[in-house]
Amino acid sequence: MKQLVTALSSLVFLLFGASTALAGGVQTGTPAWSIQPLILMEGPGYDYNVVGGIEGQVRIYVDRCSREWCRVHSGHEAGWTSLYAIAFGNVARGPLTGPRLNYKSNGPGLVCLYEGRNFTGASMCARAGTILKDLMLLGADNIFSSVTIEGNVSVDLCRDRGFHSYCERINDSEPRLHGFLDNHVSAVRVY
Repeated sequence: MKQLVTALSSLVFLLFGASTALAGGVQTGTPAWSIQPLILMEGPGYDYNVVGGIEGQVRIYVDRCSREWCRVHSGHEAGWTSLYAIAFGNVARGPLTGPRLNYKSNGPGLVCLYEGRNFTGASMCARAGTILKDLMLLGADNIFSSVTIEGNVSVDLCRDRGFHSYCERINDSEPRLHGFLDNHVSAVRVY
């Protein structure tokens, strides 16, 4: 009988304790921002029912994206919203905002991604014009921590496959990738 009570107690903890831990602030999904008030739909499109809303200029998390729609959540609100109403990254910033940098492009040059920080571990290198939409197909998804850039090239590193979420254009070598990208690179485009 004691073993049965212990087993049931463990099961209750797994069922309720785990959900409490998740509700206690552990967020899943790619960090993003609502750049305007969001109308949440039941599915990816205006043909679906409205299921809620999220205020503008607040932190949200993106679960996945289709071509023009993303499934997002914030607090107890969740649903699909337009890709163009959200911004990925550290700050709430709309598209086509921010500094205009003189990015290097068109080569010659070489970009190398390394599994370890400070350019250590196994590497994968590419030249200008290389587009890798899904590193999982190469067995290289979510493993890179640093990048070297040599010559007249720059690289877009994206957190999700298909360039759908947080992306950062990098112009110079970085011994440690930004927190959103460190061990979270799933797509690469070399310019």
